[in-house]
Amino acid sequence: MADTSDFKAQPPEGIDAIGASSEGASLYQLIREDIIEGRLAANERLVVTDLARRHGTSTNPVREALQLLRGEGFVTLVPNRGARVRPIDQDFVRDIYEIGVLIEPALTRWFVSMATVEDIAELERIQALIEENDFADTLRHSELDTAFHTVMYQRHYNRHAAELWWKHREVLRAVSRRFNFTLARRAAILSEHRELIEHVKAGNANEAAELIARHVEGSGRHILEHMRARNAARAG
Repeated sequence: MADTSDFKAQPPEGIDAIGASSEGASLYQLIREDIIEGRLAANERLVVTDLARRHGTSTNPVREALQLLRGEGFVTLVPNRGARVRPIDQDFVRDIYEIGVLIEPALTRWFVSMATVEDIAELERIQALIEENDFADTLRHSELDTAFHTVMYQRHYNRHAAELWWKHREVLRAVSRRFNFTLARRAAILSEHRELIEHVKAGNANEAAELIARHVEGSGRHILEHMRARNAARAG
């Protein structure tokens, strides 16, 4: 089995996941990780000079990083009031996956009408790797799963929709890292992927769109259930 790094998911062509200087991109990753892991608390003020001092850099890369984080939804920027960590709460996750339920069926329907033999072969290749991994390495699964869906959306003519999908996907991927997949969710992911491939082969655009809506909603609800359980445990 290859290393996880061999399966680093990449954004659809034309969508720059970073779009900043190398130093700004590096800070973006560090600050993002601090938010995800809770080292920067919800609603905490992000002072540019403090972050620059903490990371031993100038203020310009910090500003670049905060703009990127704002674009992904991790940070809010208010004029004359600065930046704050956006709460990654249940409402935020719900809003994101509900947008996915609206967008992804349209992207999927278009893909089915345009899918080539090579596209289908690539979906089957990635799915075989997903099944080979069988959730043993959760990071590897995340990368492969993202690559699977990127095959379907990477050539869509509406680049704004594709970019929104990518940004929201990255947020949900980051949040889901905190939780393990239940056995039921594992089984659903594998069977739904296989069913989706069959719909693509048969040219069943509407059926594929309906399936992807259920697939996205199932993923979102799975994350929300984990978040509720964690919050209940903390409250208890």
